[in-house]
Amino acid sequence: MNHTAETNRNKLVQFLGKPPEEFTKQDLIRFIQETKIEMVNLRCVGGDGRLKTLNFVITAKAQLDRLLSMGERVDGSSLLPYIDAASSDLYVIPRYKTAYVNPFSPIPTLDILCSYYTNAGIPLPSSPENIVRKAHESLKSSSGLTLEAMGELEYYVLYNRQPFYPTVAEKGYQESSPFSKWEGLRCEAMQAIAQAGGRLKYGHQEVGYIREEDQEMEQHEIEFLPVPLEDAADQIVIARWILRTIGYKHGVTISFAPKISVGHAGSGLHIHTRLVKDGKNMMIEGNELSNIARKAIAGYLTLAPSLTAFGNTVPTSFLRLVPHQEAPTSICWGHSSRSTLVRVPLGWLNVKDMVRDANPQMSEESLEFSDSQTVEFRCPDGSANIHLLLAGLAVAARHGLEMKDALELADELHVDIFSPEHKGIQERLPQLPTS
Repeated sequence: MNHTAETNRNKLVQFLGKPPEEFTKQDLIRFIQETKIEMVNLRCVGGDGRLKTLNFVITAKAQLDRLLSMGERVDGSSLLPYIDAASSDLYVIPRYKTAYVNPFSPIPTLDILCSYYTNAGIPLPSSPENIVRKAHESLKSSSGLTLEAMGELEYYVLYNRQPFYPTVAEKGYQESSPFSKWEGLRCEAMQAIAQAGGRLKYGHQEVGYIREEDQEMEQHEIEFLPVPLEDAADQIVIARWILRTIGYKHGVTISFAPKISVGHAGSGLHIHTRLVKDGKNMMIEGNELSNIARKAIAGYLTLAPSLTAFGNTVPTSFLRLVPHQEAPTSICWGHSSRSTLVRVPLGWLNVKDMVRDANPQMSEESLEFSDSQTVEFRCPDGSANIHLLLAGLAVAARHGLEMKDALELADELHVDIFSPEHKGIQERLPQLPTS
C-alpha cells in the first residue's frame, strides 16, 4: 500500500492504496462495485462559483463504464452566464482524481468533479477550471516552476443568541469551548473536507464575534496545505459546499461575506503561495527569501489592483479593506505584518531544536522545515472567484519573474508600515482600489 493511504481520509485512497493523481477509470469501477456505491454525481463549478450536480443511479457495469468514459451533455447557458443559449450544449467530463464519497448522501454515492468541453471535444476556453489550468501551464512552460497555493477560508456562523459564555467582541481568536459555540461544526466540516480529498492544515475560531439583541455571529477559519494551483481551487469550492451543507443541517447560516458589520472583523480568503521545482521549495535560498520569491512578490504587487476584480467582487469587499482591521490598503509587502498586502509569514527559517527544548527527552535528530515558507496575498475575501483569482496569481507570478526591474521594485515596496522611520514612504505607497 502507498504510504499516503495510511493517513489519507479519502476512502478511495484508502481502498485503492494509491494517491488520487493515479486513479484510473477501472479503479473507480472497482471501488464502486466492491463498496456497493449506488449512485454517481457528476459535479461542475457554475458561474456563481457553486457546485452543480447531475445524479446517476448505477444499474449496470456497462452503464457505469460509459458514464465514466463519455461524461454527459449539459445546458451551458444555464451554468455559465457567458454561454449563448443559441449554442449552449457542452460536455462535462469527469476528472478521476477528484472522486470522493459524498459525506452527506444517505444513499452510498460517489462524487466526481468535471471539466467543461465544447461541441468540438476541446476544453472550453472560458470555463473556470480551464482558465486556471492554462494560466498555470503558461507559468510552468515559461519558468519551469510549479505554483502551489492554499487558502485561509474565513467565515461567520450566524445563530440565535445564547445566554451563556459570550465571547468579548473582537477577542475570539483561537477561543475554545464553551466560549466557542461552533467548534464542533468546524471540526465536522474539516473531517468531511478531508474525506473529500482536501489537504488541511488546521482550523480555529477567528477574531470576529458580533453579539446583537437576538443573534450572535462567530467567526472561524479553516486553513489548507499548499497543493498545485488547480487542486487548490477545487479544495475551496468543495469546502464552501461542505460548510454550507453542515450549517444547514445545524440550522445556522454560514456566511463568507467580506463584511457583516462595520467595526468588526471581515472575512478574508488569504492565499498563500510557493513556487516549487522538482519538489523543492524555491522561495528560500540560503535560509533567506530567494530572488525568485521576491520577483513573484513584485508581480503580485504590480498586478494587485487588477487582481481585486477576482478576489474582491462585491461592494462590501471594500468595507473590509480599511486601516486597523488587519486588512491591507497600501500596495506593499513585509515580514509578519498583517496589514501589508503581501506578508511573508514565519517559515521555520534559522531556528532549530525548539521541539527538543520543549521536550528534553527527545533523542531524534533535528528536522529541516524550510519547505514551509510561503508568501501570503491578503486582500482577497470570501466573495472571490477562486479560479480566476488563482489564475490571476499565476499570471502575476510569471509577470514578476519576467520583469527586468522586479527586484528593485520589491526593495522599493518592502515597508514596515508601523515603523515611524517609514512614515514618509508609507504616505507615497500606491493604494488598493476603494470600490
